[in-house]
Amino acid sequence: MDKRFTVTIHDLNGVKQYNLHQIVKKVLLYAGAGLVTFIAAGVAFIFFLNASLDTIDEKKRALEEHNAELRESILSAENDLQAKQEELSVVSDKLGSIETLIGLAPEAENTLLERVEIANLTSAQRAVLLQHIPSGSPVEYKGITSKFGYRIHPTLQRKELHRGTDLRAAMKTKLYATADGVIEYAGNHKASGYGRLIILDHNYGFKTYYGHLNKILVKAGQYVKKGDLIGLTGNSGMSNGPHLHYEVRYIQRVLNPYWFVKWDVENYNTIFEKETKVPWQFLVATITQDHNLQNPVQTTPPSSQLALLSKVK
Repeated sequence: MDKRFTVTIHDLNGVKQYNLHQIVKKVLLYAGAGLVTFIAAGVAFIFFLNASLDTIDEKKRALEEHNAELRESILSAENDLQAKQEELSVVSDKLGSIETLIGLAPEAENTLLERVEIANLTSAQRAVLLQHIPSGSPVEYKGITSKFGYRIHPTLQRKELHRGTDLRAAMKTKLYATADGVIEYAGNHKASGYGRLIILDHNYGFKTYYGHLNKILVKAGQYVKKGDLIGLTGNSGMSNGPHLHYEVRYIQRVLNPYWFVKWDVENYNTIFEKETKVPWQFLVATITQDHNLQNPVQTTPPSSQLALLSKVK
């Protein structure tokens, strides 16, 4: 068999023929097939790259959208955090005002939550004391016509101890209980000269007297709460004009009612300094225990309050 073949080329110069070996033919065929395969593979690879780029672009867009959402979320969180910090700052300032009002000196190491818990306990203690021990004015306060202490009796015209405070009050002014208690006496008390008299027996050894009344609205044995209407002021008994004779007693010892009339949350500590006949430190501890006012952070009164109470014997 002839292993050669002839290649004829026609051009402007005529016809040329080339005799080539069969191996060259095969090489050319293989080369052509390889080139076609390479081109096909390249085209396929280009399509693959394009598809991959499209996928990458989609993932990139998704990531960019996700990053944008994260940035918005972070910005929103930062804004919320700033707002919360501003709220905490306001709360801390207001708590500081409350602490100042109720006489607390916050410790530097106490957290805001601990300060709130201490203030809550102290407020609860004070609310209980002011509920069960006479505090505030029994009538709308318009001044005093006669103070507690020795004076010339306006009717008997002799010097004697004025056991209470005469509060200015027009006829039939509404009269309110100054603490929770039980009505011990409600009627006309001729022996004392107090006229129509209410004696209110409170907890922890305290009693209050309301004299020269026009009308009594309660009965002996009746339980009343602080702020309940119990009578109307008047001019009964040994009185030279409408007013309220108001007394505060602790285990039958007469106390100056003025400090109790002025006793409230804003003037909470004043009474401990002014009224030394009452064992305040013992009372605070007893009332706290009776009403289960326990604090998980601080189980004893603040140091400022203890220092004040320690002066009271």
